[in-house]
Amino acid sequence: MGMKCKWKKCQLGDLITFQRGYDLPKTKMKYGIYPVVGSNGIIGYHNEYTTEAPSITIGRSGNVGKPFIYKGQSWSHNTTLYIKEFKNVDPIFVYYYLQLLNLANFAGGSAVPTLNRNHIHSLDICVPETINEQKKIAYILSVLDDKIATNTAINKNLESQAQAIFKSWFVDFEPFGGEMPRDWIISTLGSVSKMGAGGDKPKIVSNKKTSDCQYPIYSNGLSEEGLYGYTNNYKIDKESVTVSARGTIGFVCLRHIPYTPIVRLVVLEPNTDMVSAQYLYFWLKNINIAGTGTTQQQLTVPAFRKEEILLPNYDTMQSFTNVVSPLFNSIWHNQEENQILSQLRDTLLPRLMSGEIDVGKVEV
Repeated sequence: MGMKCKWKKCQLGDLITFQRGYDLPKTKMKYGIYPVVGSNGIIGYHNEYTTEAPSITIGRSGNVGKPFIYKGQSWSHNTTLYIKEFKNVDPIFVYYYLQLLNLANFAGGSAVPTLNRNHIHSLDICVPETINEQKKIAYILSVLDDKIATNTAINKNLESQAQAIFKSWFVDFEPFGGEMPRDWIISTLGSVSKMGAGGDKPKIVSNKKTSDCQYPIYSNGLSEEGLYGYTNNYKIDKESVTVSARGTIGFVCLRHIPYTPIVRLVVLEPNTDMVSAQYLYFWLKNINIAGTGTTQQQLTVPAFRKEEILLPNYDTMQSFTNVVSPLFNSIWHNQEENQILSQLRDTLLPRLMSGEIDVGKVEV
């Protein structure tokens, strides 16, 4: 791990035993309460489990080496290795320790890299002598992750509230007697927004946010709302909406801070005299967005500009925006807090795991 050892030296296999997960095609999943965990996390649910709580896995193929924890019982997919035995070690400590080992470096195979459990059981490591000290380290990191998880759950609830308001007003027309008001019109996305495609990847890209690279880069990815990295400048500085244009077509995100969109992403900057970014976001989330093409489906700007959109009168649009804006302000506040907490956790992790920070006075 490239750090001086202040604790006991051993091999990874002295603490845990990895086991290869079990194949379970989508067609064989029988819906139940146990999550099916693949190399990227939960991929479905099943009525049987393979792994006792806490379920800790690492990617065996696909997203190789990435640790994932589920605090209940789960089915570990064959794209993972799961821990079937903990040998006098705190499981939560192990989860955080695995994040520092860069296990992807031990994958073999040229076409499809995979991780062999026998290759990592023999890794030389250095860990605290006592479980009590391990638990203290795990506790500090868990407090941060638990707060991040709480904020994420709150944000999901807030967005569901805003979605319910949108559906009530603009799908079911409940405030208007169940019928669409006569002065509302059908327009097109091209008429109510400035639409364009993301550009090339910037020359300057950082994996993490720094003082020089503060502006996020977004692509068509699904994890972290398509975050690709950070750069030193931005292309869009207004509230806007992005839609993934290739791969998983139609993944919609509302953006509120300056950012740079890159290829495979369509950007819509609303004409705020007609629609708000919040309204445009929910409208796009509630329609079926389809691509064109025979070999590879993609969403093109010329075709998407012609997509229809319901346009309520100005007063109704303003009222809706005023109602949901506080909800989104809370969401964005929680997102910013999560970013700070994540950076703090990532800074503390190597220092705690090297013994640089003394946890002797921490009470668990």
